[in-house]
Amino acid sequence: MSLLFYRRPDFVAKLPGPMDKTQCQIYVDRTQKHKKAIPPELSFDNILQNKALPPCALQDFMDYLVYISHDAENLQFWIWLNAYTTRFYALPPSDQALSPPWSAVEGLQPTGNDPSRPPKTARKSQFGAEIDFDHPSIVPNAVQSPPFDKQSFISGTANTAKSTADSVEDANAQVGLKWQSFSVQPYRSEIDRVISHYIAPDSPRELNISHKTRTVVLHALQHTTHPSAFSPVRDLVEGTLRGQSHPNFVRWSICNGNKPKVLFVRNAGIAHVVLAIFLAVVLILSKASRWWRLFCFPLFFLGFSVGVAAYKGLCLVIHTGHSRNLRPWEQFGDSASLDSFDNNNEAGLSTDDVYSMSNRSSGGKRGMSMDTFGTGNSFDHEPWVERYKKKPFLQRVYPKNIGIQDETIRILQDRIVWQSHLWSLLASVPLTVAIIAVPRLGVW
Repeated sequence: MSLLFYRRPDFVAKLPGPMDKTQCQIYVDRTQKHKKAIPPELSFDNILQNKALPPCALQDFMDYLVYISHDAENLQFWIWLNAYTTRFYALPPSDQALSPPWSAVEGLQPTGNDPSRPPKTARKSQFGAEIDFDHPSIVPNAVQSPPFDKQSFISGTANTAKSTADSVEDANAQVGLKWQSFSVQPYRSEIDRVISHYIAPDSPRELNISHKTRTVVLHALQHTTHPSAFSPVRDLVEGTLRGQSHPNFVRWSICNGNKPKVLFVRNAGIAHVVLAIFLAVVLILSKASRWWRLFCFPLFFLGFSVGVAAYKGLCLVIHTGHSRNLRPWEQFGDSASLDSFDNNNEAGLSTDDVYSMSNRSSGGKRGMSMDTFGTGNSFDHEPWVERYKKKPFLQRVYPKNIGIQDETIRILQDRIVWQSHLWSLLASVPLTVAIIAVPRLGVW
């Protein structure tokens, strides 16, 4: 990567409408043009396997999708599907035989291959990555939910919860599917919960898929619980994560300042440049020696360096310690608890919602987003939102900092800082020379 011309990954804007193959391919094509901007250490697979360190760890990726991109359901579904595929192929062959692989190509009917080694489920996805249901991705331990006595916790709210079966039945009815699924197949109850959380219309974490894709997937899931039944959705989710969410996340992770900090620093850089111009005008109009105008150079250099770095999301002062600002949701400890939900809304919570809230309040920070089942990804109810709004401006500009652990991010930031210095030098030297060359006017 060139030191002078290095660019962060370009921002990939969301396209309107539901996810489809054409849209996802556009994402991937855009990303491929600038793939050199993302080092191998920060690849999509490394982040998903939790091999990268903060601020590029898996939890950081989830936080970005929840709080910035607002489409965390894609990653939540992806993590579940990988874990589910692993568990499915750990079943005895007799149980796997109850759910044969699904092939939409063969007339939307289950295939007759040996379910323990289905040859047609390992294939290239539409977006260049290998999808192998025989050897699924390993899901890191960080995303495994701890054991929890769910029934004892939700006994008081079970009567108010909306039935998962009712949600599945409604979803099937909306796409014209009348008959019931095969209940003897492995993980049938879990599949029903996935449908009620991710596939059904108006579900808590509804995937942004078209009616046609939803119909195909629901039809497949009525026949089988084999992971290949999710292949149409998996292709779309994978294309969006790889082509749109991942590049934007890396771009965002390189920044070491929050928005108020970056805006403040950017304006400070502009102020230094304006001050240098003002000083140059004063000295040109005066009778002072033209060599006094050399003092414009440090102002130009500092202003351009700070401004260019801020344009890339970096604060030079914070960078000296290889640190970053704490994100707004990191500044107030745990981002949610059971007490943050209004008691009047308890009747509207499903059993999975209550279970997820319990995990979040008693588990790790922002743990709710890592739960497969639970509430939607809205965060307006979280305590930090109101507390952050009430923070004075200066406290937003100068929040606490935390060290950057990932060495690759440090290298990229160093590269951007040196780049800002070089560009500043290229701009400051000619300007200073030109100012010195102007004859003094001697007005005063």
